[in-house]
Formats: sequence, C-alpha cells, structure tokens
Amino acid sequence: MKFGTFEDQLAEGAAVPTDGWDFSWFAGRATEQRPGWGYVRLCGERLGSARAALDVDTGGGEVYAEALGLAAHVPAVVRATEGWAPNHRLASAALEPFGGVVVPVDGDAPLPFEDGTFDLVTGRHPVSFPYSEAGRVLAPGGTLLVQEVGAGSNRELYEYLLGPQENRDAEYLDALRERVAGVGLDLVQLRDALTRVEFFDLAAVVHFLRKVLWTVPGFTVDAYRDRLRDLYDHIAEHGSFVCHSRRTLVEARKARPHA
Repeated sequence: MKFGTFEDQLAEGAAVPTDGWDFSWFAGRATEQRPGWGYVRLCGERLGSARAALDVDTGGGEVYAEALGLAAHVPAVVRATEGWAPNHRLASAALEPFGGVVVPVDGDAPLPFEDGTFDLVTGRHPVSFPYSEAGRVLAPGGTLLVQEVGAGSNRELYEYLLGPQENRDAEYLDALRERVAGVGLDLVQLRDALTRVEFFDLAAVVHFLRKVLWTVPGFTVDAYRDRLRDLYDHIAEHGSFVCHSRRTLVEARKARPHA
C-alpha cells in the first residue's frame, strides 16, 4: 500500500495525536497479531470476582474499561494510575461509568495506596511495572495480572534505526521469575509470545515510534530522517516492513498468612 511521498508520510505520521492507547488510526496501515491468551478476557474474568481493583499505568483507560465491561460484576472499588496528563483526562472519562478514579502517579513514585488495599492489581504494557509496590498494595490472597512488553520487542525495527543493540533477551524470563518471587508473590502462570507486526507505510512507523516511546527512546523525525528514508524505500520495494513484538503474561498471587 502507498499513501503518498516520503515527505507526505513523514508529515502525516508526525501530526497524528498520540494521546491514549486507541490504535484504530493504524487500520489499513499496520497490523499486529495478538497473543493467544486474550489479556482483556482474562482481566475481565478476574475483575468479576474482585472487591477492589487497581490498574497501573492505565494509559487512556481504554483497555481497563473494556475489561470492566466484560466483568460479571464490577468491583466496588475501581482505581487506576496514570502519570501523563492528557491520558489522565481520557482515562477519567473512560472509567467514570464504572465508578473509577484515576490517580496521577509520576514515574517510579510509590503507589499512593495503603498496604493490602486491593485484591486485584493489573497492568497492560506498563513501561516498567512496579512489582514491589504492587505486592505491597495487594491483599493476602490477591491476584496480580500483568501483560508486559517483553525484552527485545520489535527488535528488528529499532535495530533498523539504531544498529545492533545489546541482546539479553534469553535471560529475560528467568529474571522476571526472580523479580516476582523476590517481592513475595507466588507465580501462577508465565506465558511468552512473539507476534508478527507489519507496517504498510512509513506514516504508520513514524506514528508508532512517537506513540510507543520506549521503542526508540528520544525518537524524532529529524534525528532519523536518513534511516526513515531507507525504510520508506524498503516498504516501497517489499510492500511492508515486518518485525515481531514480544508479549509476556504474568499471573501471580500473594500468599495468605499461615494461621
């Protein structure tokens, strides 16, 4: 597919707003396979039996709201955290029908909740999930459900722009197991998947890199213009650019104290 000249596509990709986690703009321009486990469905099932639930780094709240809409019962307490002001406004609107409250939390700041407040803590694609803090605010017997962006996700794309990067992908799952155990949580399941991502025009690549900031930290069109030109030519020749995202599902439980 072609959507204009190199300059046209740069300009279009740079102009699209990046607020929230609505990816509908990519329709016809890019595709991404989903992991087989169905995070939103799993989250909806866990929410249906929760009394108090927290979603960490909720973005625009779209995914959390979708899961709440699938739940058999909405928890009495629905909370979320989000540090970016434009997303905070979107998330507040998305979660209002469920009685949700979105709390601003910047970066690695502690979660502003008392110990043992929630019996479900979730997170989808957090930049860096705070496992220690999540374990602290979980009640005994509570569940943690996180879908991480796994190590090396979209490596083909960022190495196309940056050149070869350090690769410790093989160590990632063992390190994640240790991290979960290290904060006193019992691992219930750990699932990992590589899924195909295909970009059909350069505007989609530019918008993706602006939206998913951790792929190429500090990305700007001007800084990567030459490599983007090569990528534009690659798509023109091959019809698309293919890379692979990595998604990792972590489900863990906080042990109840022994009698």
